[in-house]
Amino acid sequence: MLVENVMTPADKLVKISPMATVREALKMMKENKVHSVIVEKNHEDGAYGLITFKNILQSIVAEDGDIDLLNVYDIAAMPAIYVSRKLNVKYAAKMMVNKSIKRLLITDDNKLYGILTMTDIIEILMDSVE
Repeated sequence: MLVENVMTPADKLVKISPMATVREALKMMKENKVHSVIVEKNHEDGAYGLITFKNILQSIVAEDGDIDLLNVYDIAAMPAIYVSRKLNVKYAAKMMVNKSIKRLLITDDNKLYGILTMTDIIEILMDSVE
């Protein structure tokens, strides 16, 4: 099974400008009930990023940052870790386990196609035991 058959497509993802404040990112996460937000590229040849609760906790709580003064770009994982949509899911899962990451962006030719999460992969396993 390929990643593209399991991923959440790009049109369903929550995206934010890298110049938005961390407060705006938190607000988007709350409104959309998500634990991560895709950080848009700065320019055509730029990289996508990812901001998660973990990034926010590290910068705000652990490092005494200010959610109104820090921009998303300052704390996001940029570039985000990504794989091709044509990759077999088992290799994406192996990468996630080996690198201790919960989310992979799905890109080809520097275009965002979606996101693959541990939950997406677990749902496949759950369906197979029914």
